[in-house]
Amino acid sequence: MAGEIPDLIAEVRTGTGKGAARLSRREGKVPGVVYGGGAEPLSIDLNYNYLLKRLKEGRFLSKLWNLKVEGHEDVRVICRGVQRDVVKDLPMHVDLMRLRRTSRIKLFINVEFINHAAAPGLKKGGTLTVVRPEVELNVVAGDIPEKITVDLTGKQIGDVIHISDVVLPEGAKVTVDRDFVIANLAAPRGLKADGGDDEAESAETEE
Repeated sequence: MAGEIPDLIAEVRTGTGKGAARLSRREGKVPGVVYGGGAEPLSIDLNYNYLLKRLKEGRFLSKLWNLKVEGHEDVRVICRGVQRDVVKDLPMHVDLMRLRRTSRIKLFINVEFINHAAAPGLKKGGTLTVVRPEVELNVVAGDIPEKITVDLTGKQIGDVIHISDVVLPEGAKVTVDRDFVIANLAAPRGLKADGGDDEAESAETEE
């Protein structure tokens, strides 16, 4: 199970329609709606600066959030859209979808490399070049993996690690069909000058 799911704090928006939304914006808030999950839609407001900070952190649309609204039970949501001002590119409205524990969603999961000391290529001075520090997976909302693990045991200089070489957590699926590169073991600079690491270099630039 993933580590702590980040909170997304909002408040109930009084009133509906364009007039209420405009009032929210004048008060420094971004209007939004929460829907799905077998419950009625809920109109909410998010503090403008608070939301902008979350957006700048990246991956806002591909993160699972724990939505906290006073007077309502916490619920897991994923963002399905952020409407922006066409001129200033600033957030104007947010659509959030409630998730059941059995819902399948796409999220970026961190990649962890283990057993560096057991990799002969690293002992010889090679360098682990990480192409994808995180991978997008299709996962179940109620059982999100904290990470995927890549075992470096036995890896030699020139070895290339593809997604097909990784044992994925139970229930997780890759979102693309292509067998993409996760990382490779590059040769020391001296060996590269002799052309001994062409394969690893080509793998590194594949993405």
